[in-house]
Amino acid sequence: MEHLTEKFISAEKIYDGKILKVHRDTVMLPNNREATREVVDHPGAVAVVPILDDGRIVLVKQFRYPIGKVTLEIPAGKLDNNEDPEECVARELREETGYVAKQMIKLTSIYTAPGFTNEIIHLYIARDLVKKEVCPDEDEFVDVEIYTPSDINTMINNSTITDAKTLIGLLLAGR
Repeated sequence: MEHLTEKFISAEKIYDGKILKVHRDTVMLPNNREATREVVDHPGAVAVVPILDDGRIVLVKQFRYPIGKVTLEIPAGKLDNNEDPEECVARELREETGYVAKQMIKLTSIYTAPGFTNEIIHLYIARDLVKKEVCPDEDEFVDVEIYTPSDINTMINNSTITDAKTLIGLLLAGR
């Protein structure tokens, strides 16, 4: 694989924000030529497919400012500094839906767009759910909605559900 590897030379900080950082790196290509890579550093995230005892799936509807649309998604959230993904996924599930899972199973981890970001999302499935109070972040506004697997398939086929982590999570949960 050495013939595919790029080697780091230097980095220039472009932006250092609350959620992400951006830097421009100079790298040495396998053919010994230099190139520039713009990279978005992200702390990572979790997402969970909550499945009720009757097989229905809990989703959240929320406005996503970057695309200017309301989306239908599985509950998800950013990892806090040095936070364990299993703690984060339990917290996000409770904050966004009010559910607590007695059983949390890791499905996989995915890179969202490895061409320009190191963001990784740890995907889980939650079962044996117990309903508690919803505890959203003060800047988070979500509606909790519950759908049958048949409804989910229809919404995937008619492009109502378009969020990538949600599509992958639902696909893997259905195996």
